[in-house]
Amino acid sequence: MAEQTHVLFVEDDDVIREATQLALERDGFAVTAMPDGLAGLDAFRADRPDIALLDVMVPGLDGVSLCRRIRDESTVPVIMLSARADSIDVVLGLEAGADDYVTKPFDGAVLVARIRAVLRRFGHAGGPAGGGPGAGGDGAGQVNGGVLSFGDLEVDTEGMEVRRGGTTVALTPTEMRLLLEFSAAPGTVLSRDKLLERVWDYGWGGDTRVVDVHVQRLRTKIGQDRIETVRGFGYKLKG
Repeated sequence: MAEQTHVLFVEDDDVIREATQLALERDGFAVTAMPDGLAGLDAFRADRPDIALLDVMVPGLDGVSLCRRIRDESTVPVIMLSARADSIDVVLGLEAGADDYVTKPFDGAVLVARIRAVLRRFGHAGGPAGGGPGAGGDGAGQVNGGVLSFGDLEVDTEGMEVRRGGTTVALTPTEMRLLLEFSAAPGTVLSRDKLLERVWDYGWGGDTRVVDVHVQRLRTKIGQDRIETVRGFGYKLKG
């Protein structure tokens, strides 16, 4: 029997927490549900789940702060839950290191689909799924062992490592997948919708703020001028 995927779910509303836990368990997930951020942090450190679902507004340690604490210790995927789609909390959660977010109230089937989409692209190890990222491109120089070079930036597509000026750059799996998409076609403009489809597995579209925040996070790690914004169209990696 395949091992169950372990979900850490932090939500202070008793009804939502219990109903969501039951729905996830019916879909085959093992769930640890906690009512506040401090208990959630303890549970994360004790159990090391496969994915974390964090409500933004929880007592003790809010969801955004909890996300930062988790990201300081792990690259485990994080999905934020927010009551308002236009809330600044969405952006704050993404900037804190979350990989995606779901707006409340949510349909249980939609939440499960989003969890599975995140887990597919992570592969529980952070590697790319399928033949998407790194499948093409004509502007980067290939080096031994599948390493792509862009000036002082090196992307090892087999070892899943990035180096800048010889120093290893720590990326989350989502940031790595985003960089792989750019490095597969340097100089080619990739639209936000295309990146949502390829990196976030959004076949139905999604909030492009997810892309914008992750691009900005990636820029802070590989160089602010490495990824160029093409107004009205998207982004491209400078070769």
